[in-house]
Amino acid sequence: MNKNVFKIVLAALCLLSINVIIASVANKLSREVPVTEITIKAPFDMPRIKMPDFSRSPKFNITKYGAVHNDKQKTSEAIAKAIDAANKAGGGIVVIPAGEWLTGKLHLKSNVNLYLAKNAVLLFSDDPADYLPAVHTTWEGLECYNYSPLIYAYQCHNIAISGEGELKAKLDGWKDWMKRPPAHMASIKRLYNLAWECTPVKERQMVNDTAHLRPHFLQFNRCENISVTGITITNSPFWTIHPYLCRNVVLRNLNIYAHSHNNDGVDPEMSQNVLVENCIFDQGDDAIAIKSGRNPEGWRLKTPSKNIVIRNCTVKNGHQLLAVGSELSGGIENVWVDSCTVVDGAKLYHLLFIKTNERMGGYVKNIHFTNIAAGKIDEGILGIETDVLYQWRTLVPTYERRLTPISDIYLDNVSASEVKFVSRILGEQELPVEKVHLKNITAKKITDREYIHKNSNQVTIQPK
Repeated sequence: MNKNVFKIVLAALCLLSINVIIASVANKLSREVPVTEITIKAPFDMPRIKMPDFSRSPKFNITKYGAVHNDKQKTSEAIAKAIDAANKAGGGIVVIPAGEWLTGKLHLKSNVNLYLAKNAVLLFSDDPADYLPAVHTTWEGLECYNYSPLIYAYQCHNIAISGEGELKAKLDGWKDWMKRPPAHMASIKRLYNLAWECTPVKERQMVNDTAHLRPHFLQFNRCENISVTGITITNSPFWTIHPYLCRNVVLRNLNIYAHSHNNDGVDPEMSQNVLVENCIFDQGDDAIAIKSGRNPEGWRLKTPSKNIVIRNCTVKNGHQLLAVGSELSGGIENVWVDSCTVVDGAKLYHLLFIKTNERMGGYVKNIHFTNIAAGKIDEGILGIETDVLYQWRTLVPTYERRLTPISDIYLDNVSASEVKFVSRILGEQELPVEKVHLKNITAKKITDREYIHKNSNQVTIQPK
């Protein structure tokens, strides 16, 4: 073969290889679930939010994979097989039909929609052994290996949970874990110190007889294009919905009830482009709490929670409608809460509570809180406190002092029937809270002082 012929053959082979690669990539992309985009007009530059579209996806009914009522093992295995099949098909809807289905942990995969039919109840076991082996997860802003969340997705994209059914957690086996005896406190102190020493997460093994770190109900960990719509969620061992290091999260038309210990409704943490709308919260803790890592974790991961819109939600009970912090070391910005209602008779401490401490660092800025109506609030409409440490005050010392700059907080058209105060701002003398704007804020009855402001600058109050 002469040189010219060899060159021609070689070029042809290269071109064929390139075409094969392009065709392979195109085929893979064509088998992905398509995404739609949501446009939101917000008081800040809000990116379009992508969410998966399963309208043309095939269905995978768990009964065809061996699910049996009241048989935890068979149902758990069937759900896992259906999820795997939907994923391998390039996308699909895993159907939980009507009836109660007892199961253990559930791990989602990319391009999968878990669909709960009307009158379907997916009942999660309260046996901790069902949530092993340990997975890469978190505990109160610190990464570790712990019991799997009841529903868990790790590094997935295009995932959804939808339908008219219910996710429900059995709690009897977790109730003893809700206590905080000395052994538990020693374990979370150990975890904190492991994080502080930058110990690799794989070595932070927290599954033992003393830690008793309860798992989240739903955790989406390092995922994108997430949709949870329509369902009811009842009970939770710990935080209920926890998007962690996620992008493009849509939570719609949810009915969440959880009244055990640390039962926040939604906790976006180091997550961006988030929409929460038309949801009902009945919580034993905060309805919504935005977080971004505790101390060294937030500093290490350097990912703020930002571009978060919460609208048209109803709170029946909770500690706050919106809490910002206290784990906020990665920073929190661009948050808008609009047109939400707290029902009369609800148990609530604040409508908006921004909390941090001398160890957090991070920052809080550009928080908008508009068109909110509430009944009696135990504390006040706005609370900002910079010395909130909870159990950590005595567990570990302040290894490094980093104050949190807080600025550009906007409240407009917010009302309550009874409060102790309208706003209480307790800033740091070295770093006062800056630029708080209160417009059209009303309370029919104030039992203490209308405004309690310490170490704050440029607070403007515009009456109605």
